[in-house]
Amino acid sequence: MLNAFKRLVFYGAALLFSLLVNFLLPRLMPGDPVSIMFARFQGQLQPEAIEALRRTLGFTDASLWQQFLTYFNSVLHGDFGISTSFFPATVSAVILQSIGWTLALAGISLAISFTVGTWLGALAAWYRGGWIDRYATPLLIFLGSFPYFWLAMLLVYVFGFTLAWFPIGHAYSAGLKPGWTLSFVWDAAQHLFLPALSIILATMGGWILNMRNAMISVLGTEYINLAQTKGLNQKAVLYRYAMRNALLPNITGLGMAIGYVLAGSMLTEIVFSYPGQGYLLVQAVRNQDFPLMQGLFFCITVAVLLANWLVDIAYLWLDPRTRGART
Repeated sequence: MLNAFKRLVFYGAALLFSLLVNFLLPRLMPGDPVSIMFARFQGQLQPEAIEALRRTLGFTDASLWQQFLTYFNSVLHGDFGISTSFFPATVSAVILQSIGWTLALAGISLAISFTVGTWLGALAAWYRGGWIDRYATPLLIFLGSFPYFWLAMLLVYVFGFTLAWFPIGHAYSAGLKPGWTLSFVWDAAQHLFLPALSIILATMGGWILNMRNAMISVLGTEYINLAQTKGLNQKAVLYRYAMRNALLPNITGLGMAIGYVLAGSMLTEIVFSYPGQGYLLVQAVRNQDFPLMQGLFFCITVAVLLANWLVDIAYLWLDPRTRGART
């Protein structure tokens, strides 16, 4: 528990530092969101509204330290300000509309890629020279060498344009009202299939290769030879002894994979016009919507730090040797 608490303190400090960087970036850049927003409306806003907009968006004449304290207090209350590109909607409201789609796309893709890739990598090492080791592993590693967006465009061309098996854009069909109905869930699943498949194909090869290499190393250890000499059930040796210890490197990489998958899903969301956070981030950058960019960066940072902390907890549970380690 002490190690878990120390890691939590470390990630809390990392979160505070990321908040400071997130706060400073738009203030150190030339110009400000208010001037950009005023120019975008092309005279529809009165000049008197500039000062009110500055106060609303947190750009005041107060010192940076006072502005940061105000910003920090607002973040604690879930207030990231007003989106300039979706004005007058708040940043929190805009993000909440897209975060569910990103969680569905990135979460499902990562869960399938990690689970299936780890399992196939273990079987490839256990049955060396079998069809998984000889054919499936090289093929998935080869596909993983291509960028996310290239695979996404290839899937769009083959299964969207040529075969017309799946829709090629957006999260659901036009005219459908979002809700937990069977027709909507089925339609959303069809729209999700190709974006998720592109991420799975691009990431599964890495999980297979890492697990296969770790398994080969573990299978050569003395305790595995002892377990087999004792005549233990082969499935027990595979799952309880070999896989559990070989799984540790993949578990360690799982936290970092959250960030890579979110970055990859951003490119995939652009190809499929999928209304997730990645697609929203591109719109925010294009419109120079600094408050929205800050909110999205904060969400991504929290997701990566939380995932790494949970991975550390899982590592402590899987490897008892780390529980008494000094940190």
